[in-house]
Amino acid sequence: MAVANEKLTFLTQFVRQPMSVGAVAPSSAALANKITAPVPRTGDPVVVELGPGTGAFTGEIQRRLGGRGHQLAIEINSDFAGALSRRYPAVEVISDDARKLRELLAARGHSQADVIVSGLPWAAFSSDLQHNLLDAVADGLADDGAFTTFAYLFAIWTPPAQRLRTALRARFEEVTMGRTVWANLPPALVYHCRRPIRTDAYGSDRSPLRVGTADSLD
Repeated sequence: MAVANEKLTFLTQFVRQPMSVGAVAPSSAALANKITAPVPRTGDPVVVELGPGTGAFTGEIQRRLGGRGHQLAIEINSDFAGALSRRYPAVEVISDDARKLRELLAARGHSQADVIVSGLPWAAFSSDLQHNLLDAVADGLADDGAFTTFAYLFAIWTPPAQRLRTALRARFEEVTMGRTVWANLPPALVYHCRRPIRTDAYGSDRSPLRVGTADSLD
């Protein structure tokens, strides 16, 4: 019943706000397992989730943390944020804009995040919004941190997807694509990004690097 309610909530929000939701159904457990792989099993990391929606990745992050560290979820859709808060009371859900990531972290006593997991619908965003969000991610991630996000396989060669890859290469020294998650509907792949490139003025020092392919990122 909970899964059915989650799917109905997601579909309802997609109909109301298709450009900010970006998908008609939540991501699968298989994709959640892949995209949360960088969450460390030890220590007290700061883990931030961007665009959690109904919580497809939130529960897996919580499971991996096992009560350690600090888990934040930034969701601009107030309906999603409210439902997520009720479903995961131990997670700090922030109903705000992900472009304010560094500000939101600082307000909670964190300089940067150790891991950032994104469920944001990049293909639904304009070029400017993509760049602004990724600037915020690169600025808000620790030097030794990890950023993960995903893309649907069927759209991998579309202009928005190509633009995303270029933008990732410009902001991270290491960008790796994981194997296709065929169990997701539709099939998806995960980008694993490390070593954010710092600049004072975004863009001028961010030269695109090559995207690699990982044999395994579990």
